[in-house]
Amino acid sequence: MRRLWPWLGWLLCFYGSWLTLVIVGDHWQTLREHWGIAVAMAFGSYVAGSTPMGGGTVGFPILVLLFDLPATLGRDFSFAVQSIGMTSASIFILCRRQHLEWVMLRWCMLGSLIGTPLGILFVAPLIPGFAIKVVFAVVWASFGVLHMYRTNQICANIGETPVAHAFDRVTGFWVGLLAGATVAAVTGVGIDMVLYSVMVLLMRSDLKSAIPSSVIIMAFTSLVGMATKNLVTGVQPGVFENWLAAAPVVALGAPLGAFVVDKIGRKPTLLVVAFLCLGQFVWTLHEEFPTLGWIGVGVALCGVALANLGFEWLWKVGDRFERRSVPMRVKPSSTDKPGSRAG
Repeated sequence: MRRLWPWLGWLLCFYGSWLTLVIVGDHWQTLREHWGIAVAMAFGSYVAGSTPMGGGTVGFPILVLLFDLPATLGRDFSFAVQSIGMTSASIFILCRRQHLEWVMLRWCMLGSLIGTPLGILFVAPLIPGFAIKVVFAVVWASFGVLHMYRTNQICANIGETPVAHAFDRVTGFWVGLLAGATVAAVTGVGIDMVLYSVMVLLMRSDLKSAIPSSVIIMAFTSLVGMATKNLVTGVQPGVFENWLAAAPVVALGAPLGAFVVDKIGRKPTLLVVAFLCLGQFVWTLHEEFPTLGWIGVGVALCGVALANLGFEWLWKVGDRFERRSVPMRVKPSSTDKPGSRAG
């Protein structure tokens, strides 16, 4: 419990600030009107803390597909709500001293610090609203397909492949730069999935290292995204009201997910989320079919196939690295501190 005092202090500061904001601004009616997103994010925040997917993975389709709000609002809401939920989960993870691949993570943060603002300013404005929905659906359907047939192998990873540490700085930087400028800037989520995929498929990282690392990069990218939007582009109307209702839920929900998943195991959660990823893909194609047509549906399916071909390429390269470094295999220790790294 002594380790958790910084996290408890963060919660005290957040809830005090949130309650002050509600009382001074007289936002009680706003909370009543947006209770639906708060309920949805109770599950979304659990997903954010227990899997390599941000809370926006649930918030985005709920707002955009169920509540029929603009995709740009869903994207900005993802950044906003993850700035609280995944930051809270990150502080919780650091207080618990969970094993992290710090070298790759630091360089990924640097890449995201550069790529995310560039993507928000120059890439996201070029993507129409319906395309944002489809990109989101394709990215997470690809993730779902990956875990439908690779979950057993991914869950069997132990430690990292030492050979892969020869280029973890370069890899981390380019993951942060490219994923921040594209998928994260366009949809508000996704950089965590990209880093996670590289870690578990290429480096063969243990899930106990890969998932916490993905939580932290998504929290960092969300903060960078919100700072960029508040300082430069502005935030979509409606984001504040939904954020106000969801924020007190995700502040506790995401750390709870990080804690509970250690007790029940990650495999069941990953499989459930994989089915949800495929479900939202079908839902999106159905909703956008008048715009997409059969050609657009075919393009979306090709996008999922291409992404999984990329995943398989990473897995095969990881196989070669693993064969070269079996005698050097490193297991993460329970005594590893946040500043340590495997290899």
